[in-house]
Amino acid sequence: MDELGMKAIVSEDRRIWLASKSPRRRSLLANLGFEPVVRASDVPEFPGEGEGPIEYTERLATDKGRAVRDGLGEQDRAEGPGWVLAADTIVLADGLILEKPADEADAVRLLTMLGGREHRVVTSFWLGSVNGVVEHVRSVQTHVRFRTLTAAEIEGYVATGEPMDKAGAYGIQGIGGFLVEGIRGSYFNVVGLPTTEVLMALRHVKALPTFPFS
Repeated sequence: MDELGMKAIVSEDRRIWLASKSPRRRSLLANLGFEPVVRASDVPEFPGEGEGPIEYTERLATDKGRAVRDGLGEQDRAEGPGWVLAADTIVLADGLILEKPADEADAVRLLTMLGGREHRVVTSFWLGSVNGVVEHVRSVQTHVRFRTLTAAEIEGYVATGEPMDKAGAYGIQGIGGFLVEGIRGSYFNVVGLPTTEVLMALRHVKALPTFPFS
């Protein structure tokens, strides 16, 4: 521990609390050598009145992270990871926030809206120490362009079930990759977690002394 009583993430113990049920975020962290300990929250996901999209995602990520941190027991704090990571991802088109589709018809509507044009994917992430001393929040944007889509392609994709738990109703890392014509910015941000920026944030708050892990 350092002078602030914060446990660093080291090779011998690569754990970090992940305040998210997303298997994609868990996988991205695991691919980097971390050992995410999932402890998700039930924070309601809807924008407040007059709240801009980045304000919204940063608030959600912060609320999710704080909820998990504040819900940790004494044993979790003493023996568990020393840092909590939370994130929220949205898709923006025409100034509208496109989140997870409500049903298959909604997924068709969202994909039809995105076809043949560019949209933005925004992921905000919150990083906080378990002892509450340090908090850090950041947002990352990626521009994604879809090719022109036929109704049959959209309906066929929705029938796979893949779009139903994803912002904007598609997963770039899965079957949905066939929708994408090009991107500008972080690919992993579109998947759900901008890994480079997260690593830099961990270094910034002195949570990650060395990387890659040995």
